[in-house]
Amino acid sequence: MAYDDYLDGEKVIVTAALTGGVHGKEANPNLPETPAEIGKAAAECEAAGAAVVHLHARRDSGERSFDRDRFQAVTEEVRSRTNLVVQHSTGGTGAPLEARRQSLRTDPAPEMASLDMGPLNRYRHLTSENTRGMVDSLYDEMVERGIKPELEVFNDGHLNEVHGLLERRDLADPVYATLIFGGGTTSPPSPRNLLNATDNLPEGALFNTLGFGRHQLPLTTMGILLGGHVRVGLEDNVYYGPDELAESNAQLVARTAGLAETLGREPATPDEARDILGL
Repeated sequence: MAYDDYLDGEKVIVTAALTGGVHGKEANPNLPETPAEIGKAAAECEAAGAAVVHLHARRDSGERSFDRDRFQAVTEEVRSRTNLVVQHSTGGTGAPLEARRQSLRTDPAPEMASLDMGPLNRYRHLTSENTRGMVDSLYDEMVERGIKPELEVFNDGHLNEVHGLLERRDLADPVYATLIFGGGTTSPPSPRNLLNATDNLPEGALFNTLGFGRHQLPLTTMGILLGGHVRVGLEDNVYYGPDELAESNAQLVARTAGLAETLGREPATPDEARDILGL
């Protein structure tokens, strides 16, 4: 994808990341945690212009859950209320591989799942391991279950890992990568680094732009101008503006969908996103 795709008016896929697995209602009381809350938030995001929903599961306590049945409850709520493309997370700091597989085993399987492309430092004493063996194992199960991987690229080293995965495995076209910018082991957030990342993607790959916190709005706007797709939501950013908590995931989606339209790119519907992504 490139600036020419923007000039051609290619539709933009808006992904809504509703809840995540780290912060909870203590960060923003509007963040959904129960299956019912997540289903309601997903429906609001679809109405606001989202085509894909990125899902995590939470326990009743609000803590992150890797339990297959909890993912099943969440995805059933979302599917009963929306036509959104369902994407499950397989990330998990400090979690064993078997736990991270559980989100792939709902019935039906999710249409997509995230696949972290390398290690990440989390907090003071935790690392999200993501060895090549783990990446290959999760990828193989996704293929077996008919799930399209969304390759999560947290830094430039992970771009190398995308190319390495393509050497080891035969990924179905189009390759879909999310370029992530923020603090820690993510790429430093700047327009130049987003340009560099897009230049180093495999030829023909589609990309999705994710900026944490205050970087969500400027970098996703730039992603739209570069012909890419975008991800927003309370998982990545709990604020709407400086010192102003977001009212909902849908508020963030509506702003981004409106910007895309203003910039000449119409937000894709869920079925149009399925066609673009080859689902």
